Amino acid sequence: MEKYKISDLAKEFDIPTRSIRFYEDEGLIQPERKGSMRIYNRRDRTRLKLILRGKRLGFSLTEIRELFELYDTHQGDTQLTEMLKIIDEKEAVLMRQLDDINNMLSDLNLARERCEQALEASQTS
Repeated sequence: MEKYKISDLAKEFDIPTRSIRFYEDEGLIQPERKGSMRIYNRRDRTRLKLILRGKRLGFSLTEIRELFELYDTHQGDTQLTEMLKIIDEKEAVLMRQLDDINNMLSDLNLARERCEQALEASQTS
């Protein structure tokens, strides 16, 4: 079985060791202990990867925990249904944000054009 030190995972995922300890404190990963040293296995590494991906996608730690709990209790259909619900909610939020971003980009381009025209007019007069 593959084993990792906290520094290995921190380096691989480019995050501080403090973040990994936080996820451990939250019960999302459970490394073995050898004295004061934490020993992470493949499951912990995979969970850390999923946590970070979930965070990037806007999932809360509560949502991530719920999905892990559903997976751990082998509630496959329930987990998939819950995951689809979360995906739909996240997709709706992202689509609204995308619309806002596109509108803002359009407004910025219009402002840039006006500024360039005003600058050009002031330089020719």
